[in-house]
Amino acid sequence: MPRLIAASLTSLTLLAMQASAQNVITTPFDGDFDDATFAVESAIMDRGLVIDHVSHVGDMLNRTGADVASAQTIFDNADIFIFCSAVISRHVMELDPMNIVYCPYGIFVAEHEGGVMIGYRSYPEGPMQVVQSLLAEIVGEAAE
Repeated sequence: MPRLIAASLTSLTLLAMQASAQNVITTPFDGDFDDATFAVESAIMDRGLVIDHVSHVGDMLNRTGADVASAQTIFDNADIFIFCSAVISRHVMELDPMNIVYCPYGIFVAEHEGGVMIGYRSYPEGPMQVVQSLLAEIVGEAAE
């Protein structure tokens, strides 16, 4: 029975990933994972922004695979940099307080099948495009 539940959860997760994959913007990185994470961290901090947290998603997935009856390696490495901009966040939330749902912002670096990519989720049309522009600038600088 536990394997049936795990298989069902895996199927649901894959469907959710496929449905939301079109809401992700990725840029290939010409270099290794460590260089990419350094580049992203530097590009965020160069704007005077503070990284609140680095989520080591790849480590967690690799560490817990056996616990959820999976031998699949999803990423060789994957980190998500979590941060916010007081100026931009205030601006978008003054326009619509419910834009709080998009804060904090995240940029991920992932290594998969020998390639490294940097990415972020896309945001809806309207005020949140200013956040998407910020993320695009950071990723563009990091990928140079």
